[in-house]
Amino acid sequence: MTANLLDYDLEGLAAFCEQLGEKRFRATQLFRWIHQKGATNFDQMTDLAKSLREKLPSRACIEGPKVVSRHDSLDGTVKWLFDVGAGDVIETVFIPESDRGTLCISSQAGCAVGCRFCSTGHQGFSRNLTTAEILGQLWFAEHTLRREFGRQERVISNVVMMGMGEPLQNYSQLLPALRVMLDDHGYGLSRRRVTVSTSGVVPMIDRLAQDCPVALAVSLHAPEDGLRSNLVPLNKKYPIAELLQACARYQLAAPRDFITFEYCMLEGVNDQPEQARQLVKLLQEHAALGLSAKVNLIPFNPFPASGLKRSDMAQVMAFSKILLDAGIVTTVRKTRGDDIDAACGQLAGDVQDRTGVQQRMASQRQGMLGGIKVVVAKEVGV
Repeated sequence: MTANLLDYDLEGLAAFCEQLGEKRFRATQLFRWIHQKGATNFDQMTDLAKSLREKLPSRACIEGPKVVSRHDSLDGTVKWLFDVGAGDVIETVFIPESDRGTLCISSQAGCAVGCRFCSTGHQGFSRNLTTAEILGQLWFAEHTLRREFGRQERVISNVVMMGMGEPLQNYSQLLPALRVMLDDHGYGLSRRRVTVSTSGVVPMIDRLAQDCPVALAVSLHAPEDGLRSNLVPLNKKYPIAELLQACARYQLAAPRDFITFEYCMLEGVNDQPEQARQLVKLLQEHAALGLSAKVNLIPFNPFPASGLKRSDMAQVMAFSKILLDAGIVTTVRKTRGDDIDAACGQLAGDVQDRTGVQQRMASQRQGMLGGIKVVVAKEVGV
């Protein structure tokens, strides 16, 4: 069976090379060719022994997900739609800024969490992505953009696991991908510049702290359990107090001195002054446990199935002021990529679903990065 080398972190690749009768340093050479140089042809890898180059084509490949479409925004944002087979598609978004280049990556096709404000949750869960499909989004985007920009140095400085899916529900495939992102022989990203976003899978937050602590963003969206359980059903299993205690534990290992809390602003649902004061009290109580919080307020992009509306900006700013006055670092998301439907909550695309039917279903997913619309879509129907 042919192995996709994008599925391996360096330890996994070393084990693969050992199976071929090769020493560990060959794995490091191969790893650099794949991730630092973007090579796909083993004949390009001129410092590998000829005997190894001759073995590899029959035993291995280097394949990222297939591109369905690409759209470029006037503000420089780029979105790619990738076909991951059986009618499932994912989308990856690159957001350039003056001091960084951020890539938003998906971890699942669909999502099982079912948050009310997220259309991907309404669409349902299809499957976990493989490590190669997760990492392949970075591998493809990095080396595509280097060629286009005519650069040898790194283009993508930040990665956020904030696209489609709940990353911590695909932990076994996520972990090797994170390790490659951080590896100096791979992409060499700082732990501070790789962020995993979660709706609150408490046991896996604790595991991530032990295995590979990177920056953490938590989808909070409500200051009390009744409302949060309505918006984020996972809260019924891991309520707010348990979640914030896990965040305080995580902070002991975290590369940043704060945990980011995402708060999607929903008109008349979670945007009232009293709820802002509840949020202040909640975060201040857990500060005593060592938790330092940063809050990101996210304007909601409505979709019909949600039954929800976006808070007006005056309400958002009033909510923000209450948090800021209490000494809580608070930001309001800006929107990027509007002209290509790549801002927060918009999904689009055309592929054929596994049923073979051809009726379009365009879905929206509430993304968690800097106001981008993370785009995912599926064709279902006739």
